[in-house]
Amino acid sequence: MSSVSKLAAIALMSAGAAALAPAAAAPPKQTVQYPAVSRAEYQALLALETALASRNYPASASALSAAQAVVRGSEARYYLAGLQLRYGREAGNPQALNGAIEALAASGRLSGAELGPLYAAQGAAAATAGKRQQAEAALTRALELAPSAETAISLARVKIDLRKNADAVPLIGRAIQLRTAAGQPVPESWYRRGASLSLMNKQPGPALSYARQLAGAYPSPENWRDAVLTYRELASPDAAGLLDAMRLLRLSKGMAGERDYLEAAQTFQAAGLAGESRSVLEEGVNTRMIDPAKPAFKEAIAAAARGATAEKAKLSTIQASAMAAATGAPALQAGDVLLGAGNYPAAIDLFRASLQKGGTDPNVVNTRLGTALALAGRKAEAEAAFRAVTGPRAELAALWLTWLGQRA
Repeated sequence: MSSVSKLAAIALMSAGAAALAPAAAAPPKQTVQYPAVSRAEYQALLALETALASRNYPASASALSAAQAVVRGSEARYYLAGLQLRYGREAGNPQALNGAIEALAASGRLSGAELGPLYAAQGAAAATAGKRQQAEAALTRALELAPSAETAISLARVKIDLRKNADAVPLIGRAIQLRTAAGQPVPESWYRRGASLSLMNKQPGPALSYARQLAGAYPSPENWRDAVLTYRELASPDAAGLLDAMRLLRLSKGMAGERDYLEAAQTFQAAGLAGESRSVLEEGVNTRMIDPAKPAFKEAIAAAARGATAEKAKLSTIQASAMAAATGAPALQAGDVLLGAGNYPAAIDLFRASLQKGGTDPNVVNTRLGTALALAGRKAEAEAAFRAVTGPRAELAALWLTWLGQRA
């Protein structure tokens, strides 16, 4: 025949449902449907198909060898490749499978979308057989021709087996992107593997991204804790960044154990936020995370209480004083105090005044403004504030945006 339907060939490849002839028992004569296949080729192909249909794989192997000796025409070679592929799959013969795929690729008749799954199957078979280099080559080709999340993650696993961890990191990211684009759920383990491999290979950017995505997709306290602690470890934030990270850790319920509560209390106390320090210690006592009778906590609770009392006495005056100042630094400091005290409307006004007056880092102020707006229930405005953060603080703002997206 002049041209064989690709759909018919794919049917032969996948299940062998299409027939090369009428019934298997019919005489092997050439018909007008196959003018481009010679009588000898026809007989050889029919013998192979008949053996496959009966699942007689020893006979199929013999018929395949006989057909390979007879088939010469391009149409017959194309059909033979499809039948060989079927044999390779059903009989578990990787050599036959590989040869069939290469023949089909060389035919030029299959699109990338049709060849991609064939190379993916080839790669999977090679990986199962422990032939990692072959699996790597086949899966790489499959991903080029027909990108899929499953192929990307399979290739990532092979890369890991080959100790090419740095190559596996972006492949996991691509698998996540492909799953997300298709509207399909991404396994939690993919994010975790991406984060751990990135950390292992000292790739801070991907590690931060995977940790943030993990907290976004699976917002458990444990995952939020991992995300915030990964940021603290890799971004090396200054004191202001540490304060904002600690606030996020607390708001995301990521604090675990007395060490976290003591560190948070000390961080707020060092920033001049005694009221917030007392609040976090009270939370720790109420949740039974800390023992107030322990010397370290007893001392911290007493210090926070004294400071909070003095701080509260100034709340009525610090806002007016900050608003009257020539620069934005007093407004930023006062806004922090009122944010810690839970007076979000006043804190918002002060942070906005700080931005207007200048003299402060707008990225710090916008982070605090976004926090106050979020806690005040003004989600759209909070998002705008966090998105205004640039530079080294952008990753921290991205974490806040992820947390904000999970709020009702």
